Amino acid sequence: EVQLVESGGGSVQAGGSLIVACTASGITFDHSDMSWYRQAPGNECELVSSMASEGNIYYEAPVKGRFSIALDNAKNTVFLKMNNLKPEDTAVYYCTAEHDGMASVRDRDLCDALGARGQGTTVTVSS
Repeated sequence: EVQLVESGGGSVQAGGSLIVACTASGITFDHSDMSWYRQAPGNECELVSSMASEGNIYYEAPVKGRFSIALDNAKNTVFLKMNNLKPEDTAVYYCTAEHDGMASVRDRDLCDALGARGQGTTVTVSS
């Protein structure tokens, strides 16, 4: 059974930094594609960044240049490092990966589905 657990959310002022983590069991990130999504209050679930198992990384435009992904194979954990945070980055952040049972869920429904299984970590950025 694949389980993913997010951690590391918190509150920070605009311009600050946070690191959120996604720790997996049942898969290894060096053999599984993974993605970070987020959902702000009143907004749709949106893709933040993706990392392919071979290491290719993609960032959505709103976070490119400010966010970065790092993989710790020993801990089977992917870190999302967020710099120069803005109030519009305030959201619940979720991770998803291959074989976690979410492949058939539409992107706009993904955050709700992941939240329903107890996933997510909250990031709050104040102005």
